[in-house]
Formats: sequence, C-alpha cells, structure tokens
Amino acid sequence: MASQLQNEVKTQAMDENKENNVDGGLGLEILQIIKDSQQQHGLRHGDYQRYRGYCSRRLRRLRKTLGFKMGNRHKFSGKKVTVEMLKDNRYLLLVLIEAERAWSYAMQLKQEANTEPRKRFHLLARLRKAGKHGEHLAKLCESPSVDAKTKLEAQAYNSYLTGMVQFEMQEWTSAMEAFNKCKTIYEKLASAFTDEQGMLYHQRVEEISPNIRYCAYNIGDQNAINDLMQMRLSAGGGGGMMAEKLEALITQTRAKQSAMMSEVEWRGRTVPVKIDKARIFLLGLADNETAIAQADNEETKERLYESLLVECRDTIQAVREELRTDAKQRERATENAECGKVSNIQYLHSYLTYIKLWTVVKRNESMAHMLQAKLKEPQSDENKRGPRPQDLIRLYEIILQSLAELSSLQGLEGDQTFQKEVALKTVVYKAYRCFYIAQSYVLVKKWSEGLVLYERVLKYAREVQLKAKSFNGSLEDLPDVQELITVVNAEKFSVQAAAILDKEDVADELPAQQQLKDTTPLSEHLETFRHDPILLSKQPNLVQFPPEFHPVPFKPLFFDLALNHVAFPPLDDKVEQKGKGGITGYFKGFFGFGN
Repeated sequence: MASQLQNEVKTQAMDENKENNVDGGLGLEILQIIKDSQQQHGLRHGDYQRYRGYCSRRLRRLRKTLGFKMGNRHKFSGKKVTVEMLKDNRYLLLVLIEAERAWSYAMQLKQEANTEPRKRFHLLARLRKAGKHGEHLAKLCESPSVDAKTKLEAQAYNSYLTGMVQFEMQEWTSAMEAFNKCKTIYEKLASAFTDEQGMLYHQRVEEISPNIRYCAYNIGDQNAINDLMQMRLSAGGGGGMMAEKLEALITQTRAKQSAMMSEVEWRGRTVPVKIDKARIFLLGLADNETAIAQADNEETKERLYESLLVECRDTIQAVREELRTDAKQRERATENAECGKVSNIQYLHSYLTYIKLWTVVKRNESMAHMLQAKLKEPQSDENKRGPRPQDLIRLYEIILQSLAELSSLQGLEGDQTFQKEVALKTVVYKAYRCFYIAQSYVLVKKWSEGLVLYERVLKYAREVQLKAKSFNGSLEDLPDVQELITVVNAEKFSVQAAAILDKEDVADELPAQQQLKDTTPLSEHLETFRHDPILLSKQPNLVQFPPEFHPVPFKPLFFDLALNHVAFPPLDDKVEQKGKGGITGYFKGFFGFGN
C-alpha cells in the first residue's frame, strides 16, 4: 500500500510539471495525463475499480492541497470550480479527475451489468455525471487565461464523454456527431505537432473509429459492417463498451448469413452442416485467413492465429457434444466404420480438426520466422537473454506433433494424396528441426555432433526434393528446402574451420597448461628458475608434505621352525602321584587333617 501511494504521488508530481510547463496561459495536457494515469493504475489490465479508487484518492489530495473543502465532518456543502479560481492549473485538474472517476465507475458497472442487469440504470447515471463534468471542464477552459491547446483538448474530451453517453443510450445520430467532432479535433492536434507528440492523438482517433462505424451501421450504412469486421480482426475492435457490442454485431451478422449455408465441401466430399456454431465459424474462416494474410507484423498475426484457434476449439467442442448425444449417429458410425466410410458429422469433425491443427502449424511457423529474424540480429545487451536455437526446436516439435495427428484423422486413412502430402511436410519440418539441433550443438563447440546433424539435414532435404518431383499437389505453403541446403553447406565449412582452429588453440596452450599443472615443490628445483604464482600466495609449494617413505633397517625376527617336530621325553617319574583315600580321605582333606 505504501509503494502504491508513493507511485501515485510521483505521478501527481510529473503531471504538475506537465501542467506548469506551458507558455501563454494556464495549460493542461488532458489526454496525456489521463492516458498515463489509466496505464499506471489498473486499466492496462481492465481493472476499472482500481482506477476509480486512484481517482478518489487523488481528488482528496488535490482538495486538501488547494484548500478546496466540501464542508466539514457534520455537513456537506457542494462547491464548484469557477472561472475566478483559475489562477492555478490544479483547479482544471480537479474537474478532470472528477470526470475520470465518474467514467471509471460507469465502466466498472458495465462489467458487472453482464450478470446484474439492474446496474445498467446506475451505469447511465454515472455516465451522465461524467458528461456533466466534461462539459464543466470545457466551459472553464473557455476562459482567456487558458491556452489554445488546452481549450481544444477540453472540447475533444467533452465530445468524447458526450458520445459515450449517447452511444449507451442508443442515440446513434447524436453519438456519431459527438465522436466525429472529437475525431476532427484530435486529427488537427496531431497535425500541429511532431510525429512523436502526435502519436498519442492518432491512437485516440483509432480508438474512436470503431464507435463511429458502429453508429453508421445502426443508422443504416450497411457497408460499415465490413469495416467493423476488418477493425475487429486487425486491431481487436474498440475498448470498453465497444468491444462487446462489436462481437455481438459480428456474431449476429454471421448468424444471418449462416441460414443460407447448408453444406461444405472438402477433399471431394460434400458434408451437410446442421450445427449453427459450425456454420458461423466456417463463414468467418475466410475473413480470418484474409486478415492474417494482410497483417502488418508478426505480433498481429500471432494474435489473429490465437483468436482463430479459440473459435475453432469452441466449434469442435460443439460438434463433439452433438456426436455424444446422438445415439443413432453412433450406431451409424459403427456400421459405416465396418464399411470403411465415416459418417457426415464425424467427417465434419475431422475437417474442423484439420483446420485447427493446420492453424497450429502455420502459427508456429510464423513464430519461428520471427525468432529466426531475431537470431540474425546482433545482441545489444549481453545481460539480456535473447532467442536461442533451442526455442526454435520446441516450435518445430509442436509442428511435427500436429502433422502426426493430421495423418490419423478419421475418414482420411485411405486418401493417399493427403497422406503423401502430410508425409512430405513432415520431412520438411524434420529437416528444419534437425538444423536447429545442429546449431545448438555448434554453440557449445560440439563440432562432431554438429557436422553429423548437418549431414542429416542434407539427407532430409534431398529426400524432399526427390519426393516433390513425383508429388502432384501444391508446395507453396512449405518452406524452401533449397535455401536450407545453401545455408547448411555454408555452415558445414564454418564448423570444420572452427574445429581446426580450436585444435590449434589447444595445442598452443598445452605447454603453459602443463607448466601451471606442475606440482614440483621449490626444494626440488632450486637450480632452475621457474615462474610459479603459487609461491607468492598464502600456501606456497616449498616442500613436499607429507614426505615420501624411505626403506630403513629393522630388528630381525626369529622363528622356531622345529617346534612341531621335536619329541619331548616322558616326565612321569618326575610328577607326584596322588593317593586314593576314598570318602575318608575326602573328609580329612575337608577338615584339614590331610597329609
């Protein structure tokens, strides 16, 4: 909590510097301030509640600093900022933060209204409140003490809030006029500054454009739906309320078109499409592929691939549920399986699975191209981890796994053309995976392993060229193996040269290493000079310790070898014989009367 408050105070100090660095009157960089605050306090993750709390705390600090009290602890007395007070830019900032707080509360209620429709009334009330604060800010900025740039930004901000209110109330004409006014002002401001300063205004114009086209569509412009779909595919649509409305509109439009779609043809077989979700997905498939092909950069293309995969998985799940619930269909599938032909719905499932798996292949290939470009770029920061060949190996393994699943799709086991196509693509991507495995070995100076793997890459590439001559299908969507062959041949010579140089360096350094590893103590080479850094350390090697063992004379040992072979004479006559006294003798001996 303490760090959060420190960040807020730091942000406020930066904003005050922006406010005071204006010539020719009071100034306030309205759009810059609200964008920075939104990005730093929750809106980067869509957390409107957090941003609303930040606005409340900042309002409290501003009022305390300016002495702008709203009553006391016993009574509330509402006060408004007037033109006479405009001797400090923070009064304008006060009204701006009030508008932002009301707007963020409205957006929070918009998220909660999905499950609690009654909150829509509160949402409209807060939006109107934000519009009133925006109108108040625009009127204050009409004062002669405010500079021209702040006046224009205040008018644009007021128009934006007004358009949001009208948009939510579905008054399309009024909303479109307000958004167009806001767009015009921001475009003029963008043209009046440099590219770096005008970038923020251009971003705001791009955010407003989907709202304008949506209003035009609801007014009656049927051509606007194509622009909206293109905006949604290329830039993700608008933010806030616009995103949900745009998704609902596109789904509704595709649903109307899907009524005309009854079947789909794939690999020479026509299959009826009775599931609405599948119809909607197949209708939008061409638009998605077009947007991917027209993407400006790899990041946009990757996001579009992810969106397409999510839709495809949902559609496959709907078809799979249909397969589970239809008991008769399962019986037909069993009978058809015995006859060697799958059912229509199972074939549709295979077609959708093919779309998903091939999209995974193209997405990973796009990511691989992006990583390949980064691998060729020099690393500016050595401490920062850059891309490595191991990252590309993982991508190509996923591609090969997807191709293995493609070859086992139901209904395509007997399609020899399809199986040959998948087998050829598998060999191509195996060659690329092997190439990056070889590069990973070369990075750790394992030259022999790298050369062997490069030879394996050439083997795969020649196999592809041989099979491609007898293949009748199109190979336009596959990587060029001829280019790979050229790169591998160049890499082979580089690795061979590096291996030879590495051996020479080891041979040159060998005497020095032997000298350093010599553990002969100083006492044994006093006649020869040798530079030994160990002698200057705390543990110099002066003498050998412990000393070596030397042979010394010892006391001889005598062994009696004849002991076991000597017969001793009898000694019976020398031994005293005891008499036999019986029990009387026993008692005599017991009482001490013996001999």
